[in-house]
Amino acid sequence: MEWFGDSGYWLSRLVFQRALAALYLVAFLAAANQFRALIGERGMLPVPEFVARVPWRQAPSVFQWHYSDRFFAAVAWGGVLLSAAMAAGAGDAVPLWTAMLMWAVLWAVYLSIVNVGQTWYAFGWESLLLEAGFLAVFLGNERTAPPVLLLWLLRWLLFRVEFGAGLIKMRGDHCWRDLTCLYYHHETQPMPSPLSWYFHHLPKPLHRVETAANHVAQLAVPIALFTPQPVASVAALVIVATQLWLVVSGNFAWLNWLTIVLALPAVSGTLAAGLLPLPDPPEFAAPPVWYEALVIAVAALVAVLSYWPARNLLSRTQAMNRSFNALHLVNTYGAFGSINRTRREVVVEGTDEPEVTPETVWRGYEFKGKPGDPRRRPPQVAPYHLRLDWLMWFAGISSAYARPWFLPFAERLLENDRATLKLLRSNPFPAQPPTYVRALVYEYRFTSRRERRETGAWWHRTLVGEFLPPVASARDESRT
Repeated sequence: MEWFGDSGYWLSRLVFQRALAALYLVAFLAAANQFRALIGERGMLPVPEFVARVPWRQAPSVFQWHYSDRFFAAVAWGGVLLSAAMAAGAGDAVPLWTAMLMWAVLWAVYLSIVNVGQTWYAFGWESLLLEAGFLAVFLGNERTAPPVLLLWLLRWLLFRVEFGAGLIKMRGDHCWRDLTCLYYHHETQPMPSPLSWYFHHLPKPLHRVETAANHVAQLAVPIALFTPQPVASVAALVIVATQLWLVVSGNFAWLNWLTIVLALPAVSGTLAAGLLPLPDPPEFAAPPVWYEALVIAVAALVAVLSYWPARNLLSRTQAMNRSFNALHLVNTYGAFGSINRTRREVVVEGTDEPEVTPETVWRGYEFKGKPGDPRRRPPQVAPYHLRLDWLMWFAGISSAYARPWFLPFAERLLENDRATLKLLRSNPFPAQPPTYVRALVYEYRFTSRRERRETGAWWHRTLVGEFLPPVASARDESRT
């Protein structure tokens, strides 16, 4: 089938696959480093308890058949090694069927983690990584020309990411329509970056320009992905540029980086070769018949499954970041349909005093990414994902988000649980556990330029109220 492959996209495929494997590496590394405290046998939301009540058909995972912390660690670190190999080009050094199997293993293993990760993995970029990884299975390697059908499916995925995000904004908070959302967003986003303070203090007219440009990038530009070259390449590069703006202004795990990676296959290698000193495309052999049949079948499957996200895009009650099947195939995406006007942070504190009095001295726990100490500059975290920090942001919006896991978190702090403390930046009680732990809610705002010069602080905070009253460990309570 002469129409089946297009050698002009060989370089786009190569860069896409290497970059996607690198993001898989980051995802597996985060899972390996954080799982014990979050979903381990003694975690806040243990996997064994989850699989005991949720059947395999609702959450297919290798951990439905067996779970232990040692097994999970082996699976996660195995994912790190395999994704590192794919990022280094292992997929192009083996036969086509072997490369496809390697990509399929990456997808299936990460699916197994996501499907037992519960609220810790309930983020749109998890499904996005899985959907992109599934398509990568069928994209081939250097032994075949990139399949045209898969290139179009990747554009359809990128379109849903961008257009869905644009629609949810226009249908959601009125500040997107009156162009004022960025008056607040840089300050109230889940995890500000080192430059967010400066973005927040840009002139308001420039914030309005930012917002208008975002609407163009998410509602108009994605349509151009389906036009002939070079227009489609220009559209993809515009998306890359706007995503880089988001990369430097906030920490959104690998969402922005993955969107950039998804834009790459839409860039014509022929166009790139005209601008850059690139080698000629390699000579590709004719694809095997079984491979052609498999790609056509996958394209048909995606076409059928696209009914649900397409209907969601057209719905006035559009949902954000929803999967319509347990395999996370052909999902709907979107972000920030509403914008917080104020930022509320849950600050966790402990004391080693034997009883709580008005004079009790409390010392705060510092998190790796989320705001705490007002004098600490927001760090650069992305594309790494600090799952506990993100859920703490949701807890500041409503205690309902934290109800399943916050008390178990406090209990582990009262035990100086090693795995839990690894998720934090600092432990104010290194010698022995605290006797009591509590949590307060503060309203945070970025300091003004004048306050920044005078105090050196990045944040100003005001106490709002109590999130969790002082609690002691069950051991200490039994003694009293």
